[in-house]
Amino acid sequence: MREIWIAGSLLWLAGVSLRLSILAVPPVIALIQSDLRLSGTEIGILSGLPTILFAMAALPGSLFIARLGALPTLVIGLVVAGIASALRGAILNVFALYAATIVMSAGIAISQPALPPLVRQWLPQRVSLGTALFTNGVLVGETLPVMLMIPLVLPLVGASWRWALALWGVPLVLIALLTLALAPARAEAAPAGPVSGWWPDWRNPLTWQIGILFGSVNGVYFCSNAFLPGYLTDAGRPDLISAALTALNFCQLPASFILLATAERFVRRAWPFMICGSLMLLCLAGIVMTASLWTVACAGVLGFLGAAVFTLALTLPPLLSAPGDVGRVSAAVFTVSYSQALLVSVLSGAAWDLGASPRFAFLPMAISALPLLFLSPLIRFRRRDGAA
Repeated sequence: MREIWIAGSLLWLAGVSLRLSILAVPPVIALIQSDLRLSGTEIGILSGLPTILFAMAALPGSLFIARLGALPTLVIGLVVAGIASALRGAILNVFALYAATIVMSAGIAISQPALPPLVRQWLPQRVSLGTALFTNGVLVGETLPVMLMIPLVLPLVGASWRWALALWGVPLVLIALLTLALAPARAEAAPAGPVSGWWPDWRNPLTWQIGILFGSVNGVYFCSNAFLPGYLTDAGRPDLISAALTALNFCQLPASFILLATAERFVRRAWPFMICGSLMLLCLAGIVMTASLWTVACAGVLGFLGAAVFTLALTLPPLLSAPGDVGRVSAAVFTVSYSQALLVSVLSGAAWDLGASPRFAFLPMAISALPLLFLSPLIRFRRRDGAA
């Protein structure tokens, strides 16, 4: 039981570390925009860089896992991400900020595909529990920065967004070192699979279907965090930025905990994706039609629905693919989904500039959610009933 507790705790911390430094940016995006004089499109690029690196570096992450093993890949990725994240505080211009963000995001991207193999290595008899734990950690990691940045971190660093971003790199390095020190002995086993087996099967339609579902929720989530501050500032309600971002991210947690106990009722079914997609469209409409506490409420419901889709979609690679293919299928899904999210981010920024209002940035997000309604019924959710 002690080993199970240690393994579960490390998986949860690893999940937290995948989002801390990324979600530290939205609460201070207005400060960055003012200091560096960024346009809407440049904000879209800054917000989209993590998603494109998540897409580009996921497949190299699969190769690293095959050559080095899942644990070294995770530790190396987190150390690189933590150092690069801290360096963002020393940037002089937008191009240096872009460069540090690219390196940080690449480190996180190669770490992400390492978690499913580690679940199998550390908790072979409790794969569902391990997956739920690191998923919950990811959601907590998305919530903490937006909750703590404005009321706690910024006052501690004299309202400097540079020092604030630098501080969020420290936990990543500490978690990497803790994981290396306390990882269960079985994690030192040989790499999860042969080097020749790391490349995904791109002809498999399931890879694309799951990837696009992931991309739908990722596009809405990342872009909502990026463009809500600009929308509320333009609407004359900057006082609601912290509350709206906190609601968007914190309300993911109830969905995560509910699904920990009830996920078996919703997995392998299309209707949860369709219902969540429909309600997400209503929430996006509610956000752009209001600039009040209703905006905060809509953001909270949007976060709840997004977390439900995220959690249910994350169960699909291990449920619908062979155990030996989980790593490369997961990497392929990350590649497809984050490429889609990047496209949505850039289109949202361009829509802001073309429409001369941040309100238009939410239109590409709404389009991004449509596959939840129309693609999920086409997936063969019972394809591999015996998969664990």
